[in-house]
Amino acid sequence: MREELYQQTILEHNRNPRNFKKLEGATHVAEGYNPLCGDHLWVYMKINGGVIEEASFEGSGCAISKASASMMTASLKGRTMAEAQVLFDEFHQLVIGELKPDERPHHLGKLAVFSGIWQYPARVKCASLGWHTMHGALEKTKSVSTE
Repeated sequence: MREELYQQTILEHNRNPRNFKKLEGATHVAEGYNPLCGDHLWVYMKINGGVIEEASFEGSGCAISKASASMMTASLKGRTMAEAQVLFDEFHQLVIGELKPDERPHHLGKLAVFSGIWQYPARVKCASLGWHTMHGALEKTKSVSTE
């Protein structure tokens, strides 16, 4: 059942990505690149008083990369930078198989749909590219690579 939900979610967010645009007036921007598969994204955030007011992304990538970035931007809006860091840490633990969403509390919500991706090591970097790029934007790092 979880596998089916995962596939439906990936396909839906790939076909109709949320927040897929360049964000004018962004205060935090970073570029992310996965040289192994060619995924290339930019993440934009407008942060005011430590709160992420808006988040978006653009670029090209596989379905997993695009769906993950789409869900990430939707989940960031209205969160503080500290809350975004917690989400980043938990998502990273999730996709490498260290966080089992059914076994311990987390803040991921719908993002837990990526819980099985650790079984496909080549796809972990696809799912995490947008997240590493977002983290780079928070840290004011201009470019991130998942080599």
